[in-house]
Amino acid sequence: MPAKSKAQQKAAGAALSAKRGDTKPSELVGASKEMYDSMNEQELEDFASTKRKGKPEKKGD
Repeated sequence: MPAKSKAQQKAAGAALSAKRGDTKPSELVGASKEMYDSMNEQELEDFASTKRKGKPEKKGD
């Protein structure tokens, strides 16, 4: 499932970095912390690898 906004994509990238051990999970806040807790590495990779072109900065309703 691709990210629907740039903010979602960035949060997934931060959570993926923590899952892989590149950053500390304690440094995560907000959406990235929730993603870290609730998604596996493959799901995070799918979100983080979404192309940003044409995506809104934040997801609309």
